[in-house]
Amino acid sequence: MNLPNKITLVRILLTFVFMVLLFLPGIAAKTAALAIFIAAVCSDYLDGFIAKKYNITSDFGKIMDPVADKILTIAAFLAFVELKLVPAWIVVIIILRELVITGIRLVALKNNDVLSAGMGGKHKTVSQMLSILIILIFIIIKEAGVKTFGFWNGSFEYWYKQLIFIMMIITTILTIISGASYIIGNKKYLLNGNNKD
Repeated sequence: MNLPNKITLVRILLTFVFMVLLFLPGIAAKTAALAIFIAAVCSDYLDGFIAKKYNITSDFGKIMDPVADKILTIAAFLAFVELKLVPAWIVVIIILRELVITGIRLVALKNNDVLSAGMGGKHKTVSQMLSILIILIFIIIKEAGVKTFGFWNGSFEYWYKQLIFIMMIITTILTIISGASYIIGNKKYLLNGNNKD
C-alpha cells in the first residue's frame, strides 16, 4: 500500500478519535477535537499532493479518498445532531446525496470504471469542512463562555444557533447542486448500469 493510501486510512482513524474527544466534557477536549479535525482535513490535501507529485495514484485511492472524506464529515454532522446544533433533516439530505453518489461509483466500478471526485464534489467537501470547522470553533467559544468566563447568555445562544443554521443551509444547497451535477454527468450508469456504453 502506497503512502497516500496509508494517509487516507489514518484520516478514517482520526475520525473516531475526533468523535471521542468531541463528546468528552471540558474545553480542553473540545479544543483537542478541533485540532484532530484540522489534522484530518490537512491529511486530505497531503495525500492528494503526494499522489500527484510522485504519480502514485491508484484505484484504491480514487475510491477511498472521497469515502474517507464522507466518513469524517458525516460523523461530524451526526455529532452535531446529537448536540442539537444541526437539524436531523439536513444531515439526512447530506447522507442521501452521499449514498446516491457512492451507488453510482459502485455501478461504474462494476463496469471497470473508477470515478474520482469532480470539482463540484470538491467544492461541496470544502464547504462542509469549513462549516464543521466554524461550528467546532463556536462550540469552544460557548464552552468558554458558559464554564470559564461566564459571558454566555440567551442572546449569544440565539445568534449562535442562527449562524450555524444559515451555514448549514448554504452547505446543503451546495451539496444538492454538486450531487445533481454528478448524477447528470454520470447518468449512463443509472440508465444502463450493466453497459458502459
